[in-house]
Amino acid sequence: MTAPVGSKANPSKFDCYPDLAEDEPYFVIRADDPLSNALVELHAYIGAGQSGAAHNKLAEIMALTADRPPRPSGSPKYRETFAISSSMEQWRDSRSAR
Repeated sequence: MTAPVGSKANPSKFDCYPDLAEDEPYFVIRADDPLSNALVELHAYIGAGQSGAAHNKLAEIMALTADRPPRPSGSPKYRETFAISSSMEQWRDSRSAR
């Protein structure tokens, strides 16, 4: 049986890990996250310029999370996610300034 595409055992042909710069921030969405497939689809729709499909997928994500209590803003995981996002932006900005 072949391992699922995009796994450690069967990386996608677009797998980025070998290409990551030593100081390049990254964020992993694992399959055990209940929103993982919807978030990846949203990313694909946005990248493909399919704004209608992206809007619909975002609405689906919001509906899936509507009944869950929000993570407290003081949560270490919440704060670290935003720190990674900020690091990504700063890293890109520093690369474009070169």
